[in-house]
Amino acid sequence: MSVNIGVILKNVGDMHVEELPGGVPQPQSDQVCLAMGPVGICGSDVHYWQNGRIGDFVVESPMVLGHESAGTVCAVGSNVTHLQVGDRVAIEPGYPCTACAVCLGGRYNLCPEMKFCATPPVDGSLCQYFCYKAAFCFKLPDHVTLEEGALLEPLSVAVHACQRGKLSFGQKVLVCGAGPIGLVNMMVAKASGASVTITDISESRLDKAKELGADATFHVTSRDCRETADKIVDMSGLSDLTIECTGVEASIGTGLWATKPGGSYVQVGYGKAEVNFPIVAVGIREIDIYGIFRYANCYPKALSLVASGAVNVKSLVTHRFPLQEAAKAFELTKAGTGIKVIINCHE
Repeated sequence: MSVNIGVILKNVGDMHVEELPGGVPQPQSDQVCLAMGPVGICGSDVHYWQNGRIGDFVVESPMVLGHESAGTVCAVGSNVTHLQVGDRVAIEPGYPCTACAVCLGGRYNLCPEMKFCATPPVDGSLCQYFCYKAAFCFKLPDHVTLEEGALLEPLSVAVHACQRGKLSFGQKVLVCGAGPIGLVNMMVAKASGASVTITDISESRLDKAKELGADATFHVTSRDCRETADKIVDMSGLSDLTIECTGVEASIGTGLWATKPGGSYVQVGYGKAEVNFPIVAVGIREIDIYGIFRYANCYPKALSLVASGAVNVKSLVTHRFPLQEAAKAFELTKAGTGIKVIINCHE
């Protein structure tokens, strides 16, 4: 039996690179087995490692981490016809029941039976070999790299956010937060013909945003959300659409105050479970607030953006590590160093 090495979280702060039980898995009839390539580290991976839970999702038994991933098909289930050995694919890391009312209505990301990689108790894909539903594996064109395929996951979050906010050509967009998710939202908005202002407390992240095409950047130095919003509006005007990617209470307030009357606001970032925000201002200005949870039907659009060259996700990657150095990669991500950290599972 061949060996399958992975990154497994056993308890809070207790993460190891080790051989997974069972060796190389065999695909079920509707699955493919993948030789995993690059896997990006997401903030949720770090949060589970450090805290053992996100909301109601609690790590109660050992769990393989990782969900931003791509790989090469090495075995095919008996009922799979659209993929074959050797195909390179991106993995949409959540699969729903496909039969409930929300699935049939097209919003399968809200399925109560959703199985999402590296969300307890479901194992993730940060390992050398991984079996997954073939219907949620997307074949990559020859000119799209596996690394780009892995980054379709955060890019799909941005596609979903922009769709929820009804982004249209020529709008003014404010993105709050210039971390990886803020940057991909900025990139999708720019690719859609918007003018984008982006904020952050980190000047180095704002420099990266400028490099990637931000029309304007704003360095946040105050926790007074009204004061900050007034300065942003003085610089760039009121936004048609605000996409908040930090989950920080002050940033949420800033984003709402900086949105024009009748505008739209999308909450992407998660922080405290409950926050204070200017609800009267939202009401009397008729600002439409949208929540988002992951994505649905967004991977083909994200792949099209990358394959056409409209969005360059490769520019987000600042660090790469082999699988055996996963601990270093996680420490680097926890420290907030760089933008996107990639672990290569077969190095």
